[in-house]
Formats: sequence, structure tokens, C-alpha cells
Amino acid sequence: MWNFKRLALVVTFVLVAAAVVLFVLENNQPVALLFLGWSAPQLPVSFFVLLAFLVGMMIGPLLVWSWGMRRRLK
Repeated sequence: MWNFKRLALVVTFVLVAAAVVLFVLENNQPVALLFLGWSAPQLPVSFFVLLAFLVGMMIGPLLVWSWGMRRRLK
């Protein structure tokens, strides 16, 4: 059973890595974003999408943690 779990984990990791690589290769068009007067340099679309995804992955658990702390303090 342990070998099956390890194999499943490796296969899942390889599939996710392949999906990320394909996404980056397919989205190489340079764009410049403008937000509140601040202009970002021209970078590929995939950079901004992956950056937003990673920031969301960091902010999401922090929000859940803060919500849980508020419930415990009441």
C-alpha cells in the first residue's frame, strides 16, 4: 500500500508540473499591466497569472487562520 501511495504522489506531481510547463509555454505573449497608475514591465501573461495564483495560495490560509483565531477568542 505504501508503494502505491508513493507512486500516486509522484504521478500527481509529474502531472501538475507538466500542466504548469505547458501553461507557461502556451502563454508567452508579453503584456504590461497598469494598476492605480503603477505600470508593470512587459512580462509574459503566464508570469502574472502564476504570481496571482501563488499570492492567493499564501493569502487564503492566512485568512482562514485569522477567522479561526477570531472564533476561538469569542
